[in-house]
Amino acid sequence: MSASATPTGNNIIGVVVHRNQPVRVLDVVSRLLKAEPVDEVIVIDNDSTPAARAAVLASLGPNTRFVQSEVNSGFGPGVNQGLELAQAVSSSGHIVVAAHDAEFSPSAVGQLAAHLDERPDRGAVSADVGDGQTPLVDPFLGAISEPQRVWSGFEATAYPHGTLVMFRREFLIDVGLFDPRYFAYCEEADLGLRARAAGWQVGIARDTPVNNPQMASNAAIIDYLQLRNTLLLIREHFGKRQSTARASWALYELVAGTLLPGRREPFFSARARAAALLDHARGRYGEPPAHLWRRTR
Repeated sequence: MSASATPTGNNIIGVVVHRNQPVRVLDVVSRLLKAEPVDEVIVIDNDSTPAARAAVLASLGPNTRFVQSEVNSGFGPGVNQGLELAQAVSSSGHIVVAAHDAEFSPSAVGQLAAHLDERPDRGAVSADVGDGQTPLVDPFLGAISEPQRVWSGFEATAYPHGTLVMFRREFLIDVGLFDPRYFAYCEEADLGLRARAAGWQVGIARDTPVNNPQMASNAAIIDYLQLRNTLLLIREHFGKRQSTARASWALYELVAGTLLPGRREPFFSARARAAALLDHARGRYGEPPAHLWRRTR
């Protein structure tokens, strides 16, 4: 469904993945459209409620498209849908992706584009979420971080953040899109590792801030996805020995956290961690199991 069929030119296309946050997503769309290089914004709706979808559709103006999905496919697959559509409807060289609650200056889009254009091998650059950390990927721990050392300009990192990130079209064609198995969490790390293997550089624009004020409230879903996807990431890129070692440590943490509440990490859910270990062992990925959506502990 399209709110406008305005043809696009050769500038930047925006993609936003939305789920049940109409006020916030409309603010993000407005921010993107105020950025001079942006021709059009595509909103991918990830199975929002009818009321939320109607609120967004009623307020979208020119140069926007609204694509409704009947299932919540997750952040990565939702972004993929938007990226594929953006490449189909426009010859734009860059595509910018924003979370539906991202807060950023319209000038951020042009700044990200400038960083991409500095080098032809630079395939993806994200805004700075302000956590003071540099993303890394460890063969035994997965996606982690270390204290930030670069405070201005572009910093090459293991992977970009997904809150506000710009991709070069050629990069997406060469490296591919997000792996849908991750659903959410770790998909950026997987893409970053594939980018490095293909000879592309990715990183963070330290002079371009973005705020991501909303945090998911379902602790069980977060705990499940972070563990299951970390095990998948390690196995796919570093091998079974490393993923088995990480799974063994996760099992120890599960037992310790269950028996000793004081040892629990943030978002700890014994039910979720047990499900993550089981699903990874049997190769079940994608959407988290239904029972975790119903329970947070």
